[in-house]
Amino acid sequence: MSRASLYRYRLPMQPGVVLGDQRLARREGWVVVLEVSGRSGEGEIAPLPGFSRESLAEAVTAARDWLARWTLGKASEAQLAAAPPSVGFGISCALAELDDGLPAQADYRSVPLCTGDPDEALVHLAGLPGQKVAKLKVGMYEAVRDSLTVNMLLSGLPDLRLRLDANRRWTRERALQFARYLAPDCLSRIDFLEEPCARTADSLAFAAQTGIPIAWDESAREPGFTLRSDPGVAALVVKPGLTGTLAYCRQTLDHARQLGVTTVISSGVESSLALTQLSRLAHWLTPAVTPGLDTLSLMQAQLVRPWPGCDLPLWSWEQLEPVEMMP
Repeated sequence: MSRASLYRYRLPMQPGVVLGDQRLARREGWVVVLEVSGRSGEGEIAPLPGFSRESLAEAVTAARDWLARWTLGKASEAQLAAAPPSVGFGISCALAELDDGLPAQADYRSVPLCTGDPDEALVHLAGLPGQKVAKLKVGMYEAVRDSLTVNMLLSGLPDLRLRLDANRRWTRERALQFARYLAPDCLSRIDFLEEPCARTADSLAFAAQTGIPIAWDESAREPGFTLRSDPGVAALVVKPGLTGTLAYCRQTLDHARQLGVTTVISSGVESSLALTQLSRLAHWLTPAVTPGLDTLSLMQAQLVRPWPGCDLPLWSWEQLEPVEMMP
């Protein structure tokens, strides 16, 4: 007999976390548990406000509908593929665990996300062992200030490489202003700049004019977008929780690889539960690329499964709210 359960969570975020244009006080979503003949699989359904196209209410409605069919043996992969991305991702993870379709070996490396005081970030990065790669958000302040921060980090740590992310906040002119104030000897250590401009054409023009490689993230999830091996496009950032089922994510990664575009698996600010699954996905599908999963630093607690080395408190099943039980 098949059984599906949903549990709601509301994890508190660190004070002052801003994503996109809004402050996020807590991370909300559901854990789905699938059980068949003594075996089980888990997944996380967590649309990200301001980035997911589905709302929390739309996600849970779609999840309940698919899970009700699944318990009756009437659900299909095509129906799951057509569900909202967060639903497709969470349920496909649970199905993969149920059927041993997600390898257990994980890549717990992650590119650290630099937030807050640049001086503190410099000290933190200096203490990291091995090759240093970090991610820095830009575009929230004046372009010149962002340039000076990049210069400071790269000049202070000669073995550091940076992935930058502007979240499409700049016009083409503002992006070029940012580039003008970058130290020339630092340019070669910028792996890529995610989504510098609001318009893809402006981002491509920025890459051509400055020589700074760019990466697609939000643009790749918009209707009508086609990934091509355009000059200056170095990477595709894939956030599975915002993209869809594991099968669709794998298809996307394979297509990018065929075009010679580096693929980076990244977090959509999921909990530790989904992060451990993303680390397994990264080890399986992008073993040569360090994933971008350093978002637990934005939260005040972990969820059900711990992330290795994280000292945040771990919420147990008893701290979650059962939402729907389907025999």
